[in-house]
Amino acid sequence: MKKIGVLTSGGDSPGMNAAVRAVVRKGIYHNVEVHGIYGGYAGLMNGNIQKLELGSVGDIIHRGGTFLQSARSEEFKTREGQQKGIQQLKKHGIDGLVVIGGDGSYMGAKALTEQGFPCVGVPGTIDNDISGTEFTIGFDTALNTVIDAIDKIRDTASSHERTFIIEVMGRNAGDIALWSGLAGGAETILIPEEKHDIKDIALRLKKGQERGKKHSIIIVAEGVMSGYEVGRIIKEETDFDTRVTVLGHVQRGGSPTVKDRVLASRLGARAVELLLEGKGGRAVGIEKNEMVDYDIIEALGKPHNLDMNLYKLSKELSI
Repeated sequence: MKKIGVLTSGGDSPGMNAAVRAVVRKGIYHNVEVHGIYGGYAGLMNGNIQKLELGSVGDIIHRGGTFLQSARSEEFKTREGQQKGIQQLKKHGIDGLVVIGGDGSYMGAKALTEQGFPCVGVPGTIDNDISGTEFTIGFDTALNTVIDAIDKIRDTASSHERTFIIEVMGRNAGDIALWSGLAGGAETILIPEEKHDIKDIALRLKKGQERGKKHSIIIVAEGVMSGYEVGRIIKEETDFDTRVTVLGHVQRGGSPTVKDRVLASRLGARAVELLLEGKGGRAVGIEKNEMVDYDIIEALGKPHNLDMNLYKLSKELSI
């Protein structure tokens, strides 16, 4: 390959810049031109494409978000939109494409692959909900943001003897809630992968109060229900003083952790290697600290599996 492109799509995540940097510098190291596509798939259709040099990705490894910017595009979901994108890639002489994003971004890469244009997917999402990889770029940083908030909220919870409900992101996956809840010592963790009865949780809170427990923290994944709804039900069932915190998009921002910077660098570089090996239609990931790659079409057909052993442990430790 003489030229490759790179784009970021969907929701941004800390570490995307580190991944783009790795793609650019790995490509240039192997005498391949790398072109940045600004604005995701929408930018691809509009031809918002520029050649990137070594200096283009200097001083970005520590920055959150994505300097290539991102956008969601309904038009690109159509075959006509996809053909517009392919025409732009051919116009610029681009032979292969690295797509950094979540499952929606992978769907776009899958569509291009099926139409004969080689793509490699790199998992960039704080939700950690991509099959075929144990961790996604941005997940660790988001966890550290959440745990910092939990620690601060626990301080005020213990001062005022209140029940705090903290709503975290994750869409339909409970990874952020589970990992942060376990690390933060939450009394209850609500995840989409497990059924819950809020009234049973309220009963547990009452029993805790009876044995002298002064405060509680409940972590709820957004895919379960609104944190405010959880707080309302608990208030009705217990009459406890409750407070709700919705962390929202603060979880997507911030400087990526060491783990995310290294993961992004490894995944971005591996994506370039696959294209240079003539392997399109692949997605990269990490399993047992080893780089892996798999068919991107197969990956989209597999469900994301949460580590339920961690959930079991969290329940055992929150008695």
